[in-house]
Amino acid sequence: MSKITPEAFNDLTDRELPIAANCGFRAEEIGDGAARVRAPFSAYLTRPGGTISGPVMMALTDFGMYAALMGAIGPVELAVTTNLNINFLRLPAPVDVIAHCSVIKLGRRLAVIEVTLYSEGDSAPIAHATGTYSIPPETGR
Repeated sequence: MSKITPEAFNDLTDRELPIAANCGFRAEEIGDGAARVRAPFSAYLTRPGGTISGPVMMALTDFGMYAALMGAIGPVELAVTTNLNINFLRLPAPVDVIAHCSVIKLGRRLAVIEVTLYSEGDSAPIAHATGTYSIPPETGR
């Protein structure tokens, strides 16, 4: 069972991560160590050629990793990214980007998370990422 709801996560990130709110990022589903997040298509998020920019896909990836981790451990706001590796696989269509995120290893201090990004309505991935989050000790929360 998830330790945070999508609504609570979105409220938290609206307050504490203004860039995510400015980009319109939303968590749609959060489970125990899993999340589905969305970046709505906007000309604001594009690069030359009218496609979603790489930095936006990286930011959505990090947002999704944070959501999946909070689904597993609850609202630990001071958990931070320590590593992010992304492979861009295909040019994204000019539509919303959906990220499917999953914690693949959860330890006491580190979590490894996998993310696959898709253009809405397409089953072929546009990017694949892995990342590591540092989880603060209980006393530092």
